[in-house]
Amino acid sequence: MRTNIDIDEKLIRRAMEISGQTTKRGVVTLALDEFITRRSQLDLRDLFGQVTFAPGYDHKVAREGSS
Repeated sequence: MRTNIDIDEKLIRRAMEISGQTTKRGVVTLALDEFITRRSQLDLRDLFGQVTFAPGYDHKVAREGSS
């Protein structure tokens, strides 16, 4: 999808330097991917304290079996 937007040229240049991207399209795509990933991770915090484990579940036993 082609979209024309006016983005601060200094921001684009700085983002390209930091990310190593060589095109504006590449840096915008990377920025959107990282934005989506970060926001999705923040949503996981909403689940804190809401997950219930099976009765008798012992996380230490599960950890010992994974090595």
